Amino acid sequence: MEISKPLRSFVAKDLTIDSWESIERYYHDLLERPLDSMRDFKQWLKDQSELEAVLEENAAWRYIRMTIDTTDEALSNAYTFFVTEIQPKLAPFEDKLNKKLVDSPFAAELESSSDYFILFRSVRKALDLYREENVLLNSEVAEESQKYGTLSAAQNIEYDGETLTMQKASLFLKEIDESVRKEVFDKICDRRRKDVAAFDDLFDILLAKRHQVAVNSGFDNFRDYKLAAMGRFDYSVSDCEDFHTSVKIVIVPIVKSIRQTKLDLLGKEKFKPWDLDVDPEGKKPLKPFDTDSELLAGTIRMFEKVDPYFADCLSTMEKMNHLDLASKNGKAPGGYNYPLYEIGVPFIFMNAVGSQRDLVTMVHEGGHAVHSFLSRDLGLTGFKSLPSEVAELASMSMELLTMEEWNEFYPNNDEFKRAKREQLETTLSLLPWIAQVDEFQHWLYLNHAHTRAERTEKWMSLSSEYGTGLVDYSGYEDIRETSWQRQLHIFEVPFYYIEYGIAQLGALGVWMNSLKNKQKAIADYKSALKLAYTKSIPEIYSTAGIEFNFSSGHISELADFIGEELQKLQN
Repeated sequence: MEISKPLRSFVAKDLTIDSWESIERYYHDLLERPLDSMRDFKQWLKDQSELEAVLEENAAWRYIRMTIDTTDEALSNAYTFFVTEIQPKLAPFEDKLNKKLVDSPFAAELESSSDYFILFRSVRKALDLYREENVLLNSEVAEESQKYGTLSAAQNIEYDGETLTMQKASLFLKEIDESVRKEVFDKICDRRRKDVAAFDDLFDILLAKRHQVAVNSGFDNFRDYKLAAMGRFDYSVSDCEDFHTSVKIVIVPIVKSIRQTKLDLLGKEKFKPWDLDVDPEGKKPLKPFDTDSELLAGTIRMFEKVDPYFADCLSTMEKMNHLDLASKNGKAPGGYNYPLYEIGVPFIFMNAVGSQRDLVTMVHEGGHAVHSFLSRDLGLTGFKSLPSEVAELASMSMELLTMEEWNEFYPNNDEFKRAKREQLETTLSLLPWIAQVDEFQHWLYLNHAHTRAERTEKWMSLSSEYGTGLVDYSGYEDIRETSWQRQLHIFEVPFYYIEYGIAQLGALGVWMNSLKNKQKAIADYKSALKLAYTKSIPEIYSTAGIEFNFSSGHISELADFIGEELQKLQN
């Protein structure tokens, strides 16, 4: 598809954001402009939306470039400039614009329409939470949290004469030779031990600042503040707690059973921590591709078979150089799809090293990308600001919808079935980790004055509740105690994690529907993504043909379904 940036009607085409003064006049225009008719009001909303898109895309590119090369000080400074010099000055103006929006005599008419209700709901919540004293604090939090990526990106090991990123090093934990696995695992642990104090220091700073933000806004704790700030209108803290409990009751025993079967095949009484990723039958690690170009080409071919529109999205991104897929030194860890609201074509960043996990990450981020394309023509930027429960539904559903096409990477049928089996087992085993991280964060912020020792004690208690008890960590107790430090979300995007679990349940529903009627399931999926955030989360899930439900009964039903599909793959 041919994509070009829409012509700007409000913001200068050649705008360079090199100071606050370069954009300040646009905010004064919006604040001072008279709104004498509904036509004026809608044009005002359109102009504000254009300004938001321009600024968010500018910030996005700064973040993208910084994470591609964390060693380039200029790129880091460019991002830091935005979060310290631009964003703090934006906040007071955005608050005033929100007030002007809801105070307009034409607001009631728009708010009563189904498309605008969600936007007004979010704006009213932002008005409730805004405090001028938090502007600088939030800027400081943003600046501090970016240090997590820098610390993580610097973690490399030397093995067999080569410098390896942690992503590349982790591939050796799948090697059949246990001596190789143990040697690499020890090197990984030794490197991580060097940064334990630095990560603890960083989190303590973030914890204190986040708690102060919450107190300034009239909350007792950051947990309650953050859930409100994230716009969790459609479910509550008690629903989160139900999810934690349901996972413990339903999923943990199933995961333990899967792990016990693997342990028996390994012929050990207990796993050692370097045994968790190896194939218990002694098969070599799955390697679906060698280069990032092979990964992209194969994914496009898979997407074409699922729905030609999906393939067109990725092909467009390739032509526009909106992809950076390979792992390399100095690159921040992880993977993401970053929406670019003005051009409407997102950017995919990841650290591919040739593993099956990379294939899953590629289709996951591809699902996010398709979401951006399907919602790019919505009238306002605010309509596209997605709750993560919806964003992750798009990506996790794509993982499962593409599974039947993974033979594009695995022409060998045994490897094809093995890849699908690993995906379903991983889907189940990830749910306890998601619930554990979420419950841990609830505790962290409800007990903001905790000591590091108490933090460790709580993490270990939860590890026992959500774990299988089948791993012997003797000699590596400290690695287990600090394993929470490897979870980026705790540092950079607090409380953005349970959404993966909620969306995973939804994705299983989408996949289950596709096995009954693939064409309808994909049509429903696309219809849901086109809504972006113009409907409530339950309405969006309903449009996708699934339930917004994470009760133990619903989770049991989905777990039984996965069990049946796993059984088919044994034959």
